[in-house]
Amino acid sequence: MNILFVADPLEHFKISKDTTFAMMREAQRRGHRLSACEPRQIHWQRGARVTAQVRDITLTGQQAPWFTEDAPRMAALADFDAVLMRKDPPFDSEYFYATHLLEQAEREGAQVFNRPRALRDHPEKLAIMEFPQFIGPTLVTRDAEDIRRFHAEHGDVILKPLDGMGGAGIFRVGQDGRNLGSIIETLNQHGRQSVMVQKFLPEIAQGDKRVLIIGGRPVPFCLARIPQGTEVRGNLAAGGLGVARPLTARDLEIAEQLGPVLQGRGLLLAGVDVIGDSITEINVTSPTCFQEIQEQTGCDVAELFMSALEEAARR
Repeated sequence: MNILFVADPLEHFKISKDTTFAMMREAQRRGHRLSACEPRQIHWQRGARVTAQVRDITLTGQQAPWFTEDAPRMAALADFDAVLMRKDPPFDSEYFYATHLLEQAEREGAQVFNRPRALRDHPEKLAIMEFPQFIGPTLVTRDAEDIRRFHAEHGDVILKPLDGMGGAGIFRVGQDGRNLGSIIETLNQHGRQSVMVQKFLPEIAQGDKRVLIIGGRPVPFCLARIPQGTEVRGNLAAGGLGVARPLTARDLEIAEQLGPVLQGRGLLLAGVDVIGDSITEINVTSPTCFQEIQEQTGCDVAELFMSALEEAARR
């Protein structure tokens, strides 16, 4: 297959842990041809197909340089056998517009994974509200008084912006309510922005588990991101320690319930975040943790993913 990766600049990859790199490595091992571009390099001109300036690359197997490339060229996205949207968040207006360009490429015959409409219609924090049987007490609101009432009911809460990533903008407010007013003002911008408020789950001490679902089926191991020191966040970007573990019975129950639903919406790969027995997010933009799980367990997640991609691209 000819595979196009729509991603952040290749020069910024940290290949020792990058999941997109792991996908590329497995794809090349199987004999597939690799190309890459950034969302900013995709364009659509009147009367023409959606095209991009792409880099045809070959992995070297070395740390540096980790790839070689041919001269950049213009190519229609529909001419590739698969297009992988792997641009990291934030999901801002430019990401939103990129999904529209990718959706037009789909109309022209491109196979895009995850599907652009699914990315656009599946906000990663709000998506958990569809599955109330798997989440703890949760509120989404702009209203400061709603937040205060939720805090009064549950005592110890987490507040987060709906568009945050990597643990950015997450606050914990305990029983004493210290700084609640200031945190509300910071997050809801005086009623202009929505905030998610969740009852604090003390099981975070055992880790915020990333459960990967590929082609509707769970990967048998998760990565528990464990907060360090006085930090409440387990995100690796916030300094959390990643420990791979087998899925628990509850993890498996969640993944088996969500897997077919997500696959049916065109989400080939999803990362479900679980604290204790509760879902906290459903990541679909560029889920990670492939390399950490493989290094600690021997489970080759990239191999599972590439097999699922090949199967999906043949349909």
